[in-house]
Amino acid sequence: MRNAIPRPEHPRPQWARTDWQNLNGEWEFEIDHGLSGLERGMHQNRLFAGTITIPFCPESELSGIGNKDFMAGVWYRRAFTLPVDWKDKRILLHFGAVDYAATVWLNGQLVGRHRGGYASFTLEITPYVTTGPNTLTVFAADDTRSPLQPTGKQSDRYDSYSCFYTRTTGIWQTVWLEAVPTTYLRRPRYFTDIHSGSLTVHIGVDGLAEGLAVHTQASAEGAIVAETTAPISGNGQCTLTVTVPDARLWEPGRPFLYDLTFTLRRDEQVIDRVQSYFGLREVRIAGKRVLINNRSVFQRLILDQGFYPDGIYTAPSDDALRRDIELSMAMGFNGARLHQKVFEERFLYWADRLGYLVWGEFPSWGLDAAHPQALEYFLPEWIEVLERDFNHPCIIGWCPFNETPTYQNPELLRAVYRITKAFDPTRPVIDTSGYVHVETDIYDCHNYEQDPARFAQAHELFKMTGESVWRNFPQHDAPYQGQPYFVSEYGGIWWNPGQIDSKSWGYGDRPHNAEEFLARYKALTETLLFNPNMFGFCYTQLTDVEQEVNGLYTYDRRPKFEPAIIRHINTQKAAIED
Repeated sequence: MRNAIPRPEHPRPQWARTDWQNLNGEWEFEIDHGLSGLERGMHQNRLFAGTITIPFCPESELSGIGNKDFMAGVWYRRAFTLPVDWKDKRILLHFGAVDYAATVWLNGQLVGRHRGGYASFTLEITPYVTTGPNTLTVFAADDTRSPLQPTGKQSDRYDSYSCFYTRTTGIWQTVWLEAVPTTYLRRPRYFTDIHSGSLTVHIGVDGLAEGLAVHTQASAEGAIVAETTAPISGNGQCTLTVTVPDARLWEPGRPFLYDLTFTLRRDEQVIDRVQSYFGLREVRIAGKRVLINNRSVFQRLILDQGFYPDGIYTAPSDDALRRDIELSMAMGFNGARLHQKVFEERFLYWADRLGYLVWGEFPSWGLDAAHPQALEYFLPEWIEVLERDFNHPCIIGWCPFNETPTYQNPELLRAVYRITKAFDPTRPVIDTSGYVHVETDIYDCHNYEQDPARFAQAHELFKMTGESVWRNFPQHDAPYQGQPYFVSEYGGIWWNPGQIDSKSWGYGDRPHNAEEFLARYKALTETLLFNPNMFGFCYTQLTDVEQEVNGLYTYDRRPKFEPAIIRHINTQKAAIED
């Protein structure tokens, strides 16, 4: 159906109200190469040149544009009408993500701005909205070549090349409206205790807090199992705890989720109500092991870039998000590094539902880590990511940087590591994946050696002694201090039989046949699985992405090998497992 709303599902299933309106679909659109649109009055009633399908970026085919060139700025506009029963409520405008610097007008009036291409943000539009037709206008400026703009794997050249792919400009996640009462519940933070079966919630309100209380119900499979009520303090905050009997834990591959209902009341009057969920799960370091619920679980991770042939950064459907996790699990992986991209929250929802381990990362590439303003541009968006994703049980660790150069400012990494730990004391933090380590809970390396014998030799001393690790830059890395250690990028074996072009690449020499590929994959992987001091691995990568053809699936998600073959290798018992 041409007029059906694309990506119609609720974009934030862990904190959902019933009163919301999806603004995806056809918007007016125009590219602003000269960044002159404001002077030309495009935020007023000027005609736009064309249309676009949101939430897909203009580089994508699904957007209806398919422009792969650099776009310095893009303009969007659409009309909407509020439901009649929203008349006396506050109206929030939500953006899943806009790359990079967004400015928003409603009915010609400036509503707000946001900087950052990956974090979700919200603007209150109550003072600007009318009960009749409304006109929403959005401008996004995007300078992929700026040293102060994190861009992840977006190409800084006209074409894609090496491990850099098609860019994403402007709106690339769902835009939506939400109606909330004059005083409403803010999104809380969850802290679980697997030993007592309890959930502690830190929650607050926006608006007048006098005489308010929060009633919380936890349900399992439709039956209420625990509930409690706590008053909102004068500063608008509240801490409450619910304890569930015979607690069931969220385990990798065996997830159990409890439903939550938060009801804000004044005496018997219901002010606000929100639906949520949580999983009882603990991550803890014990020597060289990373324990999940007190059990040593070997982390069989896959590198997931989160690109799609037709949607670029945006999955064509909610089913596609779930399917990527299922494809990974079919090959025996139990989790992923979400690499150089902040994935949309629906992906985390499915990871929660399927029991899939996730390392939350940030697309740090593109940001000059040695620039004196680097922290100013990095930290605010990183904190927004931590706030949005904190409550997802699937996330078992954070990694804000990837492969930082030897000339980077070590105090930048140290500051971000410590701030992340202060914000979230419940998860381990890798300061920077691969290199160059400064201060970190987990020590890792990236090793793309393709010869299994040399690969094994690189990690033999650590296997024997548990003391000396292979490092990418020994002269620059912080000394190893006995942390859990793993190879967080390896393999990447080049395999694209039948594809002939000049750009395709993978790591090392391409195997001559499938048997040679599988033998190499098996030998490399077993080196890590059978190392008693190694707590995990991360293979590069889940799918091909454009010219990078080292995926276990093609770019359009076809398996290159029978999944059961890879699964058999991956699911062998690891030496470090209980």
